[in-house]
Order: sequence, then structure tokens, then C-alpha cells
Amino acid sequence: MKTEKTILITGGAGFIGSHVVRRFVNKYPQYTIVNGDKLTYAGNLENLTDIESAPNYVFEKIDIVDKNAVTGLFIKYNFDGVIHLAAESHVDRSISAPDDFVFTNIIGTVNLLNASLHIWKENKEGKKFYHISTDEVFGSLGKEGKFTETTAYDPRSPYSASKASSDHLVRAYGHTFGIPVVVSNCSNNYGPNQFPEKLIPLAINNIKNNKPIPVYGKGENIRDWLYVGDHVEAIDLIFHMGKPGETYNIGGNNEWKNIDLIKLLCRIMDKKLGRPEGTSEKLITYVKDRPGHDLRYAIDSSKLQKELGWKPIPDFAAGLELTVDWYLSNTLWLERVISGEYEKYYENMYAGR
Repeated sequence: MKTEKTILITGGAGFIGSHVVRRFVNKYPQYTIVNGDKLTYAGNLENLTDIESAPNYVFEKIDIVDKNAVTGLFIKYNFDGVIHLAAESHVDRSISAPDDFVFTNIIGTVNLLNASLHIWKENKEGKKFYHISTDEVFGSLGKEGKFTETTAYDPRSPYSASKASSDHLVRAYGHTFGIPVVVSNCSNNYGPNQFPEKLIPLAINNIKNNKPIPVYGKGENIRDWLYVGDHVEAIDLIFHMGKPGETYNIGGNNEWKNIDLIKLLCRIMDKKLGRPEGTSEKLITYVKDRPGHDLRYAIDSSKLQKELGWKPIPDFAAGLELTVDWYLSNTLWLERVISGEYEKYYENMYAGR
């Protein structure tokens, strides 16, 4: 079959990226999907075992900070589109090692933009550079209001500052060089395959093993939770229908205080594990708050819903149950991630290729 488009998905072995890769490989057999990933601690090819042999799927191990490697990849495949998810994304890690975030999130994005500019300079028709960002670039909200596409940037951590910088650079390349760019800013994602340093999978694993559930401060911080399947659907719509130069906010319309989220998760886990209600709540342990911890995020996604017809899952508890069921049914995946065994998968799968 003739390939209609060749699309690069960066960070495609990560949590959100693997769900995007799977959707595009399965839904668009006429596309060639190239998954470019460095395979850091958060990149796990075991997330994609179900589609790794698909005829329209290719994996390329690449560090986007390596300019020559990025340029070579673009020359090799002559991409028609880029969906850029590769990023260092954990706030705590950005506080302890900010340099990694500067290199990957800023320099890496510029390398991708320059490579796109190089191969598309003669013909930008039908091309698209889609940069996926975060609501954390907007800073912290008070008790009222939501982030919109026109909210001023006010990043508070090395992570959010590096993402804000990459957002600005993407838009600048669109304005200055005419690259067809689109940006989306999403709220906190949850769902299957998420690396277990993040709040929800960490809590699920700790509850399952009767370990303390760490909660920052008093658990008063508020986040807008977005099921990863809903996010991927939005990414699909934005890539195909989003207007170049536009920004789209993606939110779950689903605000929860961290402590209330954890208590809901405890109730679900007690039910799933056959424990008396209230058992898991006893594991909640309050820990010292992290520096510069933003109080509240909330996304107004009405533009996306109105213009592209997208809607998030209406019931958070239902999405959380789906997530819990997945982790309880995939204990081997979780054990391999925690032990670091998953890192051997690439060598076993691709050795000698």
C-alpha cells in the first residue's frame, strides 16, 4: 500500500506518546508512523508490544538533543507531519536536575523545528508541526477562573519554564518561517501505562502493597484530571483539523483536590481488593510540600469542544476505575518498570537490527 503520510511521533514510547502511536497505527493504516524516542526512564517499548509488528510502524531510537541525528532522521523519512511529545516532564525531577529539562525541552524542540524547516522549505502544503505542551506554563490559579488559550504565561518551575520556552519557539518559527504549527496545552493526564512516579499510579501501587501514600502539604492542591484516551482523541482531531497558528486547550473539566482524589482512589482500591472500606485511607501520609508548588490548575477547553467537536469522559470515577483495573491486571508490567527490567526490552527486541 502506498503511504499517504509519514508522521514522526516523538516520545512515542512514553505514557501519552504510546497511546498516540497505538491510535495512529491502528486507525490510519495508510500512514507510516515513526516512533522516535530516546528511551529514558519514562520511555518503555513494552507499552507498544501489541503494535510493534504492524507494517506501518517503525521505531527509531533517537535523542532529540542530537542535532545531527534529528536532521538525519528527517532526511531519511521526509516527514509530512510531526507530533512532538518528547519531554522531560516531572516537576520534582526538574527541581533536582533542571539542566536536563533545558536541553530536552528547549534545545530538542529547536532541533525538530530546524529539521522541519529544512525539509519543508520548498513545500509546506499539507505539512504540520504539532507541539504538545502543558497547562503548567500558565502558572497557578486562585480559587476562581480557568486557563484559556489567551492566558498570560507565568511558569513557576524549571519544568514549566522549559515548556513555556518551547511553546514560544514553536509559535515564533510559525510566525517567522511560515512552518504550519499548532500547539495544545493539556491538564494532568492519568490512565494505563503511566510511569509510577506520578501521583495516581504511585498511589495505586502503594495501596496494593500496603505502603504509605505520600501527599504533599495538606493535599489542598487542585488539578484538572484528563483521561489519556480523551487526550489522544483530542490530539488526533487537532492534528487533522486544527488550524495552523492556533492553540487549543485540552482539559478534563474535572477539578479535584489531591487529598479528595486520593480518598476516592482508596475507596475504589478497597472495593477492588476486597478490603473493608477505610482500610487504605489509613496509609495516607502527609509529607513536606515541594518548593513552588502551584495551588490550582483548571483548563477551559470550550474552544476545542466548539470548533472540533471534542468532549472528555464525563465521569472521573469511571475513568479512575478503568485505570485501577488496568494496573491490577498488569502487575508484571508494573513490577518490571519499578525494578528497571523494562529497560532491557529494547536490547532484546532490537539487538542486531
